[in-house]
Amino acid sequence: MLHTLLTAFALVLIIEGIGPMLFPNKWRNYLQQMVEQPVNQLRSIGGTLVTIGLVSLFFLI
Repeated sequence: MLHTLLTAFALVLIIEGIGPMLFPNKWRNYLQQMVEQPVNQLRSIGGTLVTIGLVSLFFLI
């Protein structure tokens, strides 16, 4: 179980690192746009992503 969680975490780090590694200028512009968004909109986006992830995980297990 621990091995699976660590593998999943490693994959998340790899996937999240691809953007800044390959497209640093676009990544910086993206982050600047994120900073300018209202907090409630960011919270809604985060909640939606978590919900999609949980539903996907439910169907995969």
